[in-house]
Amino acid sequence: MTNTPIDPGVRIGHVHLKVADLERALAFYCGVLGFELMQTRPGAAFISAGGYHHHIGLNTWESHGGSPPPLGTTGLYHIAILYPTRVKLADAFRRLIEANIPLEGASDHGVSEALYLRDPDDNGVELYWDRPKENWPRGAEGKLAMYTHRLDLRGLLKELETPQPPSRNNSGLSGLPRRLRVDRQRVHAALKLLRQRGVDHAVTLQTALSAEGRRHNIESEMGFAARAVSSVAFVQMRFVLDMQALGCESR
Repeated sequence: MTNTPIDPGVRIGHVHLKVADLERALAFYCGVLGFELMQTRPGAAFISAGGYHHHIGLNTWESHGGSPPPLGTTGLYHIAILYPTRVKLADAFRRLIEANIPLEGASDHGVSEALYLRDPDDNGVELYWDRPKENWPRGAEGKLAMYTHRLDLRGLLKELETPQPPSRNNSGLSGLPRRLRVDRQRVHAALKLLRQRGVDHAVTLQTALSAEGRRHNIESEMGFAARAVSSVAFVQMRFVLDMQALGCESR
């Protein structure tokens, strides 16, 4: 027997689950979690994220109408689905809440944060994201020191309050990769600058500012759309401007 470690590029490519009802399983994995259906065969379906051929296989070949294995038997403990960021894990939690799917547990393991639940066939499912490797907890000798602490679920959901990179919206604007922050004074400074320069583009300002909406993300494509961080505050502007003249700082 060789003691040579397995190649570090090796990955677990997919998991294949026996299910009792294929449509019910797809309603969970695709309808709730958001996996994409890639291919079907009689009694089977193959789903993935990001266009991969399949990360999860589902079949009823030997299990149609069946029941979960009883306690005390061997088999799958859970499958673990890795999300790229904490924000994406928070979005997965939101999906579970909206679908009224309960959690069995929620833990901070130091190396990761994880949600635990059951799929419709009573298979264990873990949804998690990994912290950067340099932030993993280690002992005095540098060895990994994972732990299990209670996960702050409210704090996780707050990730969804952080503004995300903009997508094309009804106004026809799409954002530059560069994101800017300005406050109310800079919004008014922008309008003043435009008037001084005699810009003949139509400038519209719709505002419903509150105490919570004092800072705004700026995005641009020839025009600018300024959206407040808070959902109760909204500013929209359409104009051409010189970012350097405004003195805005990118972040």
